[in-house]
Amino acid sequence: MELSSVPKLKHVNSGNFFLLAGPCAIEGEEMALRIAEKVLKITNKLEIPYVFKGSFKKANRSRIDSFTGIGDEKALKILSKVGREFDIPVVTDIHDVIDAERAAEYVDVLQIPAFLVRQTDLVVAAAKTDKVVNLKKGQFMSAEAMKHAVQKVKDSGNEKAWITDRGTMFGYQDMIVDFRGIPVMQEFAPTILDVTHSLQQPNQSSGVTGGKPELIETIARAGIAVGVDGIFLETHHDPGIAKSDGANMLKLDYLEDLLKKLVAIKKTINQF
Repeated sequence: MELSSVPKLKHVNSGNFFLLAGPCAIEGEEMALRIAEKVLKITNKLEIPYVFKGSFKKANRSRIDSFTGIGDEKALKILSKVGREFDIPVVTDIHDVIDAERAAEYVDVLQIPAFLVRQTDLVVAAAKTDKVVNLKKGQFMSAEAMKHAVQKVKDSGNEKAWITDRGTMFGYQDMIVDFRGIPVMQEFAPTILDVTHSLQQPNQSSGVTGGKPELIETIARAGIAVGVDGIFLETHHDPGIAKSDGANMLKLDYLEDLLKKLVAIKKTINQF
């Protein structure tokens, strides 16, 4: 699909990768607006097409006492306000069929979590909203298998599908990115690299997911060099107090330096 078909997406002809970035979960209005404003300022300066990311609820928690959200309707209204106030597209993930139509009233892109990408009813429900559908590659799936997830979207009458690689299980408590899968998945749909979730260390005995955020730049640079269409990352002004996935998030203050490096690599790649 052409990026120009995504509502409100700017800088689509810049030759840059596009960016999906924001907090893991919507913790409140002030933090969402604050993060969106800073990221947008950076992406406008660097001419990077930008989609704000935020989960309106976290349904796939390890422990029952983990943070799941501030209330579905409240969080969705905040996502909608971010989109309106900054005139940018917004993406959120859905976990149940009933979420698809409801979330589609507030956001521009519906994301299918990696654990759920083989759930046909969920994928079809997202596709039938006619929103862009971002399919996270299952940690347990090959790149080749994502062809069928994309086909479900297309068979539902929607040509607007993306794929996001978020790493593959490498033992019980580690993830690895197989960069050989990027060009494979690009045969099916525009392909994004999720650089923060790829560095998760799930299934910790504490029930709280760990991570290796010090490797974010390494994975992101490699992804751009391989030729990904987009970069996905979660960012927060203070990952240490984030209520979800803080262990693998990028501190917001570090984002501009990282994106400058990635833009420089992309410009070099574009010459070949």
